[in-house]
Amino acid sequence: MSFSISGKTAIVTGASSGIGLAIGKQFADAGANVMFADTNEAALIAELGEQADESNIRYFAGDLRERLTIANLLSATIDAFEDVDILVNGARQVVPSDPLDPKDESLELLLTENLLPTLRLSQQAARRMIKQGEGREPGAARGAIINLSSIAARRTHPDLMAYSVASAALDQLTRSLSVSYAPHGVRVNSIAFGSVMSASLRGTLKDNRAYRQDIEDHTPLGRIAAPTELTETAQFLASDAASFMTGQIVTVDGGRTLLDSVAAPVH
Repeated sequence: MSFSISGKTAIVTGASSGIGLAIGKQFADAGANVMFADTNEAALIAELGEQADESNIRYFAGDLRERLTIANLLSATIDAFEDVDILVNGARQVVPSDPLDPKDESLELLLTENLLPTLRLSQQAARRMIKQGEGREPGAARGAIINLSSIAARRTHPDLMAYSVASAALDQLTRSLSVSYAPHGVRVNSIAFGSVMSASLRGTLKDNRAYRQDIEDHTPLGRIAAPTELTETAQFLASDAASFMTGQIVTVDGGRTLLDSVAAPVH
């Protein structure tokens, strides 16, 4: 099977920085048409401004918590590239929780920020993938959806209760949608990662060597991953090489989940 995604069209959310940006650039370099989507228009322009009118790159800025924004993102992608073959749900937030505070609203926030937009965008993208695949044989590949999750779904830290719960919900959403969409030829998988050097983590680690050391001590490979170390996994899941793979949570964490269940916070 081929790892090629050349000629396919992908939407990547959370694509102005970090993992989403790295995946979008990987896909574009591999010959895919890519719509980079994010709330931060200034960051999208800074990263893609000179390339955004090139044949296989576009960007879209908007709040994906809004249903109209999701519809507009799909429309903009179809207007630019005609089809939607791949969706990478990479937009996410990480906020601290206080499990003892009854006024803490972090769980509601992260379900609204991380889970519901993934569900709604996946529904709309899957509908488009199914429509453009009409006439193909039953079970034939029509599209791939890739969710970016976290090993926090399986590993606990008190300060990240809401993030852990939202990540676990995202993993279950991946499994549920995979079963629902499989008869239509749309695959749904997830990448659960450990600590990756995103912009937010870089800011957290600045002037905090002890925190970085704690993360490295809880990672058997002894380091924090670069965003680019997830991109090949994403391309594999998007390609025909993974054509018989759906509903899977692929762990990319440097071995971190092999250690104690209570460990350093995951970003």
